[in-house]
Amino acid sequence: MSLIRCAPPVDAVPELVLASASPWRLELLRSAGLDARGLAADVDEAAIQEAEPRQTAVARARAKAEVVAARVGPDALVVGADQVAHLDGESFGKPADDDSWLQRLKQLRGRVHTLSTGVALHHQGSCTTFAVDSRVRLRADLDDRELEAYVADGEARGCAGGYMAEGRGAWLLETVEGDWNNVIGLPLFALLGELRLRGFRLPTPARSETS
Repeated sequence: MSLIRCAPPVDAVPELVLASASPWRLELLRSAGLDARGLAADVDEAAIQEAEPRQTAVARARAKAEVVAARVGPDALVVGADQVAHLDGESFGKPADDDSWLQRLKQLRGRVHTLSTGVALHHQGSCTTFAVDSRVRLRADLDDRELEAYVADGEARGCAGGYMAEGRGAWLLETVEGDWNNVIGLPLFALLGELRLRGFRLPTPARSETS
């Protein structure tokens, strides 16, 4: 079942495009009934740095949405997203190698860090942005061998936080505060709220008439 727009008419519903090649983000959209396709955004994320982690995430999300919007045209609704992990105001980039990845997990062990996801919705030349935070605590009882084994497995190589919560990385996590979907990579609840403001609704199945 796909989300449709109540007004204007169904044939004027904009195409929904995710400005990302992430299969996890695309699956989140599709699992909610959104008929979306993904396009990789050629953006140098490392070159976009703002004063605060949330601002950085939003700026990167906007850059991604604008790049893809220029490719698909103004009639499509383009969703850009970027996630920044941070602790005590310090942002984490994607680990450069396995050694730095392991050191990051050791640093986060037993502590609460924040995942900030910036989202940008680009349509008809205008762009709306917002950010959502989730707070994640890694288990304090993780020993070095467990962390070394997780890094060797390679599951979360390239992930901002250094773990994949929807996979084996769940063994590393103790608590999550906020939207679980945001930990995976997209604040789905907030995004659906923005789409509802634009008239999107989950269609109600037609009732069968009885004689």
